Amino acid sequence: MTVETLMREEIIEGGFEGGEGRTIQWSSVFAGALAAGAMSFILVGFGVAVGLGVSSASPTWRDASVALALLSGLYLIIQAIISFGFGGYIAGRTARPAPAMAASEDDGERRDGVHGLMSWALAVLLGAALLAMLGAAAIDRSPMRSSASNTSAAEPLLSYELDKLFRVARRAPNMDLREARAEAGRILMTSSSHSGVSSDDRAYLVQQVAALTGLAAPDSERRVDALIADAKTAINRARRNSIIVAFSVAAAALIGAAVAWAAAVAGGRHRDGEPLPNWMASSNRFHRSPRAMPVP
Repeated sequence: MTVETLMREEIIEGGFEGGEGRTIQWSSVFAGALAAGAMSFILVGFGVAVGLGVSSASPTWRDASVALALLSGLYLIIQAIISFGFGGYIAGRTARPAPAMAASEDDGERRDGVHGLMSWALAVLLGAALLAMLGAAAIDRSPMRSSASNTSAAEPLLSYELDKLFRVARRAPNMDLREARAEAGRILMTSSSHSGVSSDDRAYLVQQVAALTGLAAPDSERRVDALIADAKTAINRARRNSIIVAFSVAAAALIGAAVAWAAAVAGGRHRDGEPLPNWMASSNRFHRSPRAMPVP
């Protein structure tokens, strides 16, 4: 009878209290996500202030070197480590500890790590939603959406090349070049393809430049050839920088998940007044009151 009573009490403690210990506390998750978002906003602001960025409204952003693109990508990864580490620590530190005797030490670490991982996921989703809303608002307010026939994917990437293509000393005040610029931009975008600008498109651009600028045929051909080469270089540089930044963002997000998990585990350990786990023993020396690590 005594054995049966003890087994029943053990089942009740392991079932109900253990289930309660595995429940996600969304208040801690939201706190960690908000802390990570605020820290990320501050660090990204510092990065933009010192010029660590390869995207801008200015046409000269395309001329950013490979070193600047790599340095900007490295800074994105560093700020993700700091931001998600801070948010994960907050999530683990503010979460309620698991009930005693309800779970093993590894279960407690996994519980705190899950809170850090959930705060990372929430911060990533909130950041993506905010960027999507800002991008949609910028597109809706853009003057390039005036009409479908006057829009081109070349704007604003090749806006400077299009200005040079139709540059003239004097132009009639009522001349509208929007359709001509859009059509020329779509042609210049093909310069980065394997076949490049076709001979028919090149001849058409020469005719358009000669008609709208009044240049002679040889001068129009030289201008078109030079701007086709400039457009190809600008597109290739923009594509290179976009690939570097996209890869850096993906790497920063993945590394941030691992950092958020580890920081949440550390926050849970500090909350419970326990030493850091063995796999984080090297960082335990920075604790204000170091404790002896448990011997396995």
